[in-house]
Amino acid sequence: MSDKNMLKFVAEKRAMPSLRDAQTRVKDYQEIYQAFSAKQAESQSARCSQCGVPYCQIHCPVSNNIPDWLMRVAENRLDEAYLLSSQTNVLPEICGRICPQDRLCEGSCVLEQAGHGTVTIGAVEKYITDTAFDNGWVQPIKPLTELKQSIGIIGAGPAGIAAAARLREFGYQVVIYDAYDRVGGLLIYGIPAFKLEKNIVERRADWLAQSGVKFVLNCRIGKDKSFAELRKNHDAVLIATGVYQARDIGDVVGADSKNLIAALDYLTHSNRLDLGDKLASNANLNAKGKKVVVLGGGDTAMDCVRTAVRQGAKSVQCLYRRDRANMPGSVREVANAEQEGVEFCWLVAPDGFISKNGMITAVQAQKMRLGEKAFDGRQAILPDANAEMAVFPADMVVQALGFEPENLPEQFADKALPVTQWGTLRARYPDMMLEAQIENEADADNDNTHNGIFAAGDIVRGASLVVWAVREGQDAAKGIHQWLQNKMKQV
Repeated sequence: MSDKNMLKFVAEKRAMPSLRDAQTRVKDYQEIYQAFSAKQAESQSARCSQCGVPYCQIHCPVSNNIPDWLMRVAENRLDEAYLLSSQTNVLPEICGRICPQDRLCEGSCVLEQAGHGTVTIGAVEKYITDTAFDNGWVQPIKPLTELKQSIGIIGAGPAGIAAAARLREFGYQVVIYDAYDRVGGLLIYGIPAFKLEKNIVERRADWLAQSGVKFVLNCRIGKDKSFAELRKNHDAVLIATGVYQARDIGDVVGADSKNLIAALDYLTHSNRLDLGDKLASNANLNAKGKKVVVLGGGDTAMDCVRTAVRQGAKSVQCLYRRDRANMPGSVREVANAEQEGVEFCWLVAPDGFISKNGMITAVQAQKMRLGEKAFDGRQAILPDANAEMAVFPADMVVQALGFEPENLPEQFADKALPVTQWGTLRARYPDMMLEAQIENEADADNDNTHNGIFAAGDIVRGASLVVWAVREGQDAAKGIHQWLQNKMKQV
């Protein structure tokens, strides 16, 4: 391995792929970034300083071998770069598009800390696998040995997809059950196409099918098929349902208004229309000509404000209780939204609505101020007692305040499923098997209630990033494999 083509960060300035003009891109749902050319990918990869301690890799949830595949791109060894990238991440072309790199790998880049500008890792990651697909390097999985054991996976989102791919590599028979009619979960219905075009997800779903993964769609476990039946039909089960229950503003005046919309309902409807689905007309989910107010400051809120712009909203405001520096959403996403005409209103916490005839006409919000830093490093937020209540006129209000897990013990008719105080499943790391729900830790080895039941992704850690779901899905696959191998040894 040579580094003669690297360390070009002084001569070569940081550059992102070309960004489509804001006035043009708001008229469609296509991705806003153009693809790197081969020359651009090589020159940007060559900026890498090949650190002895690669902080980009350390701060990547899937521990991507970033310096190694950057070097190979710089040397035009793309087939090797693809092999390296796919070893640690089942969905590199998706993570390259939607990961908040500014908070993860790129935000930890030594060059960024030194003032030279980070390597554009995400764009290169996307380029590598898109090129691999174009050149036919992405081949279906062909295990060395086909095993008889069957694994049932509940959820066709990123955690379920990642686990399925790794399990097929081991040779297991894999069946994924999902309540939706398409593979991808939030990748299809929760993330707009201007961030992730749906053919990218469909391409990966086709690859899984060609690799021998079977899908049972439009199947809600606990309703169309029982959890007990899954346990009976499979040697192990992975729960990767994600979290879909919207967290709402609470019991305030106007909370039952028809024009107060849950973020996922809004995004799902928009994505289905973009996919060509024939849906009944729903004026409440169409922002055209309306004053739209979105509540929240995460990536889902960014998806909602930018969708509203594309639907032709009269105005779009995003209300967030902290300031710009403390918001959880990607800095890049905020900048893109502002270019598209979104107004951000910082340090305001919605606490009620003004309504007329069952419809919200304005959002009332308490002005906030920042206090001391909390244990997590973020500043506390406190009401500004000296400020008057702020009022934001609205024809449509979208709640993007986060998601909570559904009640799986009730839904799956298994009251013994171990859950945390937040309702997420309690799985042990690193194998992701459900923890025994017992009174005495000394009896843990004797409790086999949920042996062979694993969980991964948001249903374990709460609403989080796609890349963390991929990480836990891959970890769960290893855990399932180890558990089944140990079980065979005991026979």
